[in-house]
Amino acid sequence: MPWQSPISPGISWYEANVAVRPEYPPLSGSVQTDVAIVGGGFTGLQAAYNLARNGVHVTLIDACRFGDGASGRNGGQLGTGQRWWPEEFEATLGYERSKALFDLAENAKKHLLDFSEAHGIDIEYVQGHMSVSHKSGMEKDYRANAEIAATRYNYPHLSFMDGKETAERLGSTFYKYGVRDNGTGHIQPMKLLVGLARQAALAGAALHEKTKALKVENASGKVIVHTDKGIITADRALIACNGHIGNLEPITASRVMPIRSFIGASKVLIDHPDVLPGGESVADSRFVVRYFRKSKDGRLLFGGREAYTADNPNDISNHIRRQITEIYPHLADIEMTHSWGGSVGITMPRQPFVREVMPGVTSIGGYSGHGVMLSNYCGKLYADMVLGKATELELFRELNIPGFPGGARFRPVLLFLALSWYALRDKF
Repeated sequence: MPWQSPISPGISWYEANVAVRPEYPPLSGSVQTDVAIVGGGFTGLQAAYNLARNGVHVTLIDACRFGDGASGRNGGQLGTGQRWWPEEFEATLGYERSKALFDLAENAKKHLLDFSEAHGIDIEYVQGHMSVSHKSGMEKDYRANAEIAATRYNYPHLSFMDGKETAERLGSTFYKYGVRDNGTGHIQPMKLLVGLARQAALAGAALHEKTKALKVENASGKVIVHTDKGIITADRALIACNGHIGNLEPITASRVMPIRSFIGASKVLIDHPDVLPGGESVADSRFVVRYFRKSKDGRLLFGGREAYTADNPNDISNHIRRQITEIYPHLADIEMTHSWGGSVGITMPRQPFVREVMPGVTSIGGYSGHGVMLSNYCGKLYADMVLGKATELELFRELNIPGFPGGARFRPVLLFLALSWYALRDKF
């Protein structure tokens, strides 16, 4: 039978589209290692690979299977820059820091594509992305975005799309206008994750699935990771749990909040060549973002129903289909072959959280829906830091990431109310 993740609902089309998903054994007894890593997503596995290939002994654990979290179940869109447009960053951080963060993201994009090519991982990369507006009042900002990217950020790949072009490229008149990005694209994330784990294992990293971290502490100059299968003693540790931090580490848990996001995959759209004829991925202007694209074999992959609780709906496909129909009325009866969900880690300012949370222990997460390339690169940057190399990770460490208000008891309730308010605003 197919593996059903205990932390994420549904069987994804990504899983069905991977020929082999190798399993890695649970930890067996206590071990000593140079670096312990908690979390087998993109961040943890990239850190493990880059450390192991440089002779560092690494032990990585994950409570479930690699890919059960956001790394294996996300929308697959790379995007450009950070979560916000660079001019928005510039307004609060100044040009120099905004430009440095933009360049970091471009380095992250290049790293992901170069890594996949170097190791022969078929990530099904398709070039092209569109940011589109569901409201008519932001045309000036959208037009300026392309110009600012070219003139101030040395990124000439954006072009403004008027209503006619937007409708032609989407196959829908729902959106008013948009920006097309020819310098990025989208991937099959589970294929990247499977290939990355394989490379980490080949490099010598000790990888263990189905091994739950119970507590992380610092004692006598060592980091001790208590698990349900044994104890890991290390010189240092990386916590890379993102939206699945739970109660493992309180500083991270107060700043990285999990939210549920859900995706559906349709049957192949043979009879609908008008839908995304250029193959670009799409993300819209809603605070509760809708994101969609076509797979290489022509399925519509549509995400957009976010829930700000840990609850899993029983009818993911129907919710997704209703949102598809709003944009593509002629797909009202389209068959959904797969539907799934997972937890995305967000922070208050929607910027990544990087912090030494106790001596020898670094926590990285909170990519806020922009993590496909940033998480991979942050894992590599963490390894560079351990190896004593200069690293751009400091750019994230310098960001002010406040905790969510309300404490452990009331934080989810307040987040639900706040984000429900923003979702309501999206309608008007």
